[in-house]
Amino acid sequence: MRLPLLFAAGVLGTLVAGWTFFDLGKPVWSPAETKLIASLSLSALPKLPPDPSNAVGDDPAAAALGRALFFDTRLSGNGKVACASCHLPDRQFQDGTPRATGMGKTNRRTMPIAGTAYSPWLFWDGRRDSQWAQALGPLESLVEHGADRTQITRLVAANYAAVYEALFGLLPEVTALPEHATPLGTDAAKVAWTALPEQQRDAVNRVFANVGKAIAAFERTINPRPTRFDAFADALVAGRDTNGLLTPEEADGLRLFVGKAECTKCHNGPLFTDQHFHNTGVPASPGLPDDQGRIVATAQVLSDPFNCLGAYSDAGPDDCAELRYMDRDGEDLVRAYKPPSLRGVAARPPYMHAGQFDSLAAVLRHYNEAPGAPGGHSELKPLAMSQAELTALEAFLGTLTETSVGGGQ
Repeated sequence: MRLPLLFAAGVLGTLVAGWTFFDLGKPVWSPAETKLIASLSLSALPKLPPDPSNAVGDDPAAAALGRALFFDTRLSGNGKVACASCHLPDRQFQDGTPRATGMGKTNRRTMPIAGTAYSPWLFWDGRRDSQWAQALGPLESLVEHGADRTQITRLVAANYAAVYEALFGLLPEVTALPEHATPLGTDAAKVAWTALPEQQRDAVNRVFANVGKAIAAFERTINPRPTRFDAFADALVAGRDTNGLLTPEEADGLRLFVGKAECTKCHNGPLFTDQHFHNTGVPASPGLPDDQGRIVATAQVLSDPFNCLGAYSDAGPDDCAELRYMDRDGEDLVRAYKPPSLRGVAARPPYMHAGQFDSLAAVLRHYNEAPGAPGGHSELKPLAMSQAELTALEAFLGTLTETSVGGGQ
């Protein structure tokens, strides 16, 4: 079959709609495509803004304390579980399993950490509004760390008192505290918590919050590293030679990513996520409780005593706009989840909030076919991409992984 080719001024092109144009064998990118590609480069990532709810968020001493706490297995009910048990530094601070395992097994996938300091919402459903508030949840979850507030307060007093007090002021007297007390967790721990005077509960809560703030200070130092895609994007924008930075198949995949595949509707910006919540028709995971996603989490984040507006936040009266003005209900929040960053995505299967897909190929087939959602309304529409296009798109996603997979510290 003869293809309609046009030779003019050294340009080899095609009149078939949607085909790539070439200049002396090199892809030609339109101004709109170039602008969108530039917006995806890590070079476009702005300086990390301060977290007004965490006064020590950018304090190196707090980050050092947070790092120690992050790897400390004593912050668990059995002395064996640390934050790093699921957030493995050599696995992009995630664990490569469908669902996280600590003291027990959770119902959701461990999310990577790099770049999450830019997000106003944490967890798949956004039920916490800061990194420090997020860090506190797993500590008291019976299937994750299985620890409690008085246990953690006593641990800090026994092992981290000097550095803690240099950052946050005097620790409360802990000798009279019960070994295990919390408003969450076991029935015995709840009873012990209720028996504490309000002043003691407040003092323990403040230590607990500060532990989260220190861990968050460490996590704010974890950022993604440049990839082959970034080298290509920066060269393209600067008008430098891009030859050899992407293969022809990867370049085709990039063109699909910013065009026909509509990936940038959710995966946009330098972190390849819009930080919002979307129902993309992901199937329910067999055997797990019904998971409604964001529609449930809005009430959880509003009632969280450690949110931006809470008593343990360092934010001022004019801060916390995300929390104040967030969407609280509506069908679009049913089974809606936050898209994680696609940076490093090819190196961290399985995928989705409960590891429903074991490969990128399976994810791309799902988005191409756009099946109906098990609840709520899926935003997807069939894309009618060929197998060759799906393969090219997967090849491009591989360019978002750094050569040496690590934490990006």
